[in-house]
Amino acid sequence: MAGGAGGGGATAGSGSGAGGAGGYRTSTQSITGTKVITITVGDGGAGGSTGPNIGSSGNNSEISGTGLTTITSAGGGGGGHASGANGVSGGSGGGGGGNGGVTGATGGSGNTPSTSPSQGNKGGDVTAAQGYGAGGGGAGGAAPNGGTGAPISPGGIGTANSITGSSVTYAAGNSAGNNQPGSAGTANTGNGGQGAGQDFNGGAGGKGVVILSMPDKNFSGTTTGSPTSSLSGVNRILIFNGSGSYTA
Repeated sequence: MAGGAGGGGATAGSGSGAGGAGGYRTSTQSITGTKVITITVGDGGAGGSTGPNIGSSGNNSEISGTGLTTITSAGGGGGGHASGANGVSGGSGGGGGGNGGVTGATGGSGNTPSTSPSQGNKGGDVTAAQGYGAGGGGAGGAAPNGGTGAPISPGGIGTANSITGSSVTYAAGNSAGNNQPGSAGTANTGNGGQGAGQDFNGGAGGKGVVILSMPDKNFSGTTTGSPTSSLSGVNRILIFNGSGSYTA
């Protein structure tokens, strides 16, 4: 999972769009011989400040190595600011920003750049002229269109994965804010940051994560970057919350 994007910043009387989730990708690969697998974990994007400013997009995560297919997950797209800015495209797209009395701010596209299967979904469009923003897209679905204050416009859902032995939901889009600062996306999930309302800053996106699973009998024990290591049945699980490497 890549880093989630920050939500947009707001001005008084308007609400911003939420950040899109970081791109969510999986891959199964065979390794022969000694290989160094390099892991890059993308940071979440900063929330947009008042002014207003668009939320910063998240940073890419990547797995690469000689003889491997490089897998890159794109950072989430930043949320549009609260003067009607469009959301930014990314792994999942940011939500459109609100602007009192005006509709038309669009959510950023997801799955940008395109992968198969898709790594994410579109942010919500602003379709009501009430000054509120729309939610960010998630790995499991696009954000619904927004722009009304009640209920707060939700983000797209994330995707559940049980690679660690228990189900965890990753890469969810956040909601659009309403009269409050934007909350941050959960760290190491790739979740987007919440859009702000009423002259507050947007929430930062959650940092990404890269998880490796392999038969424990093949585990070399050679890593950098201090990943969390655990067993799930017969498989060794390495959770990289920061960049590092594994030597197979």
